[in-house]
Amino acid sequence: MSTNIEPLTRTYVVPLRRAFEAPKYRRTKVAIRIIREFTSRHMKATEVKIDEDVNELLWERGIGNPPRRIKLEMDRNDEGVVSVRLAPEAKPEAESS
Repeated sequence: MSTNIEPLTRTYVVPLRRAFEAPKYRRTKVAIRIIREFTSRHMKATEVKIDEDVNELLWERGIGNPPRRIKLEMDRNDEGVVSVRLAPEAKPEAESS
């Protein structure tokens, strides 16, 4: 197998429903682990780095109530390190009067 890893950028909607099978006092921690596992599986990552904004969004409603799904953009560099950040939101068009 080749050890040459190509840089890659993809956008995914990561389902976090499995986090709700965990006890309420552990759900957001489990959601972070789910994101790391999902990223490793889909992006063939050697290391996963989660952006601060993603972390803040997950912890926004506390440890017991993370979001059910989250839209993320993942960038893999040529060393296999994947950085995970929030996907850019679609901006609404300006209304013309």
